[in-house]
Amino acid sequence: MRILHTEWSDGWGGQERRIVSEMRGMQTRGHELILVTRPEAQIREKAEAAGIETLTLPFRNAADMLSSFRLARLARRRHVDLINTHSGVDSWVGGLAARLSATPLVRTRHLNIPLKRRPSNFVHYLPARIIACGDAVRARLVDECGFPASQVVSIPTGIDFSTFKPVRGRTAVRTQENCGESDEIVLMVGVIRGVKRHLLALDVIARLVPERPRLRLWIAGDGPMRAEVEARARQLRLEDSVHFLGHREDIPDLMQAADALLLTSRSEGVPQVITQALGLGLPVVSTRVGSVSELIDHERTGLLAPPEDADALAHALARLLDDLAWARQLAANGQAHVRAHYSLEAMLDATEKVYAQALEEKS
Repeated sequence: MRILHTEWSDGWGGQERRIVSEMRGMQTRGHELILVTRPEAQIREKAEAAGIETLTLPFRNAADMLSSFRLARLARRRHVDLINTHSGVDSWVGGLAARLSATPLVRTRHLNIPLKRRPSNFVHYLPARIIACGDAVRARLVDECGFPASQVVSIPTGIDFSTFKPVRGRTAVRTQENCGESDEIVLMVGVIRGVKRHLLALDVIARLVPERPRLRLWIAGDGPMRAEVEARARQLRLEDSVHFLGHREDIPDLMQAADALLLTSRSEGVPQVITQALGLGLPVVSTRVGSVSELIDHERTGLLAPPEDADALAHALARLLDDLAWARQLAANGQAHVRAHYSLEAMLDATEKVYAQALEEKS
C-alpha cells in the first residue's frame, strides 16, 4: 500500500512518536509511506531522520482549502491508496482532500476528548474507520459522541521493546544527574503542558519531601508551561528536590535509573510512557484517566489514584517507595502484560487490518 499520513501538530510527544514509529514499522513491511506536515513541525525532522518521505503544507487552519486542494492533487499524482489523519486541523484538511481525490480515509484519534458529531462538523462523517488509541477512547466516541460502533476500532500504541532498552547503567545515570544510590528517584516523562498536570506533581512531591528528604523528582521533557512549573517549584522550595532535565532521548536509561514513574495527567489515551515503563519493569503510579486502567490493574500491575488528588497520589507513591520488593512485583506483572499485548507488531497487525477493510469497502 501507498499510505499518506497528515499531522498538523508542532509538538513532539507521545502522539507524534507513535506516528513515526508506526510509519517506520509499516515501511519495514514493504509499504510506501509519505508524511505531510507543517514546515515548522518537529515531527518533520524526526520523520526525515527515520527515512520517511516528508512533504510540507501550510495547514493554516481547518478551512485551509488551498492545502486541501494541494493535498488532493498530491494523492492523485502519487496514486495514494489511503490517507490517515491525526490532529484536528489536518483531519479537516486531509478529510476534504480524501473526498476530493476519492481516496479512502482513516482518522486516528489520540486524545480522550469528545468530538461533536453533527452536520456542522461534517468532517467526522468522512472516515471509513476511526482508530482510537485505547478502549476508553473508543467507548467515549461510540457511547458519548454517537460514532457507529462498526466504524471505531481500538488500537493501542505498540512499543518496539527490541530497541527500547537502556544503554547505560543505573549508577552512571544517577551520577550524571547528581544523585546517589540512596536517593528515591521518581520520574515524569512528557511535554510540560496543562493536561499533564506537572503543577499537581509538585504538590505531590511537596507532601512527601518533609518525611523523605532523599526524594527526587526528575522531569524529562520541555514545553509551554516549563517556566511556570519551574517558578512553582521555587515557590514550594523544591529546588533541591525537583530536577528539570529538559528534552531527553535517553528515556530507557532514565527509567532504569528511577524507582518509580509518576503520571498525573487529567486526560490520556493509552500513555506510551506507562507502556514503556512497565516494559522495562519500572513501577508506576498514575491517575485513573482515559485508557490508563487498560495498562494498570490497581495493586496488580501498578497503582492508580483519582485525578487532581495530590493526597491520594502521594500516598500511592509512598506505598511503592516503602516496599520496593512489592513495587518490583507489580512492575513484573505489568511487564508481562504489556509485552504480550502492547508490542509494535501487534499495533502494526491491527493497523494493516483496518487499512485493508477501508480499501475493500472502496472497491
